[in-house]
Amino acid sequence: MSKLQNKVAVITGGAGGIGQAAGKIFAEEGAHVVLVDLNESDLENTVKSIGDENISYVAADTTDPVQVQRFVNAAVERHGGIDIFVANAGIEGKVSSIIDTPEDMFDKVMSVNVKGVWLGLKYVMPVMRERGGGSIVITSSTAGVKGSAGMAPYATSKHAVIGLMRTAAMEGASMGIRVNTVNPAPIQTRMMRSIEEQRVSEGKQGFSTVEEAQIAVAAGNPLRRYGEPEEVARLMMFLSSDESSFCNGGVYMVDGGTSAGQNSFGR
Repeated sequence: MSKLQNKVAVITGGAGGIGQAAGKIFAEEGAHVVLVDLNESDLENTVKSIGDENISYVAADTTDPVQVQRFVNAAVERHGGIDIFVANAGIEGKVSSIIDTPEDMFDKVMSVNVKGVWLGLKYVMPVMRERGGGSIVITSSTAGVKGSAGMAPYATSKHAVIGLMRTAAMEGASMGIRVNTVNPAPIQTRMMRSIEEQRVSEGKQGFSTVEEAQIAVAAGNPLRRYGEPEEVARLMMFLSSDESSFCNGGVYMVDGGTSAGQNSFGR
């Protein structure tokens, strides 16, 4: 039997690289998947590219409680409940020092990366409780366990969601709900392209091209490469499945050994 057979999974950030990979793998493992993201056309294209009848979507802003309640309700109406919630939506913000970071940018990153996760927990956990339990996976980062120069809002937000996860794991245990984070190192996604381009444009690290920035980041990883979205998604799938039934409150690195050594920027 498939590992997620007949489970209902909601994945935010579903049109991004990791969200798409998770949606595809979860559907292949038998789950009914609801992808959530801001842009409806991006979601339509993602669903078409995956090409699985078990995948649908809801366009929603994860920082708006009304819209969060709407995508939760949609999953319940379509499939009868929620067994798996992957809180994956996130933004990188602008690369700049603490001194030069605009206050509104800090607020925006914290709203999407922290408030959005908190709202997801707030509205999903009661539905999971009614279902008899479930699994929640929150996307943090290697920047959630150590500093990342030039990315204070992002690093702060990714530290914060680990605190949210640990609290939710304690509160959810009596409901049969397990909660964990996955913490990727730099992954081949749009987010990393944005960070690389910003690093090149600011010129403070001596990179003249995006390719130079990529080589430097890869060289800082013990495996000497970026991760792939599918490598993160497979860990998410394990933590969402019954195979991880005793995994709760954990911080799971998927970083090629990056966190064991020196830091590199981004996720």
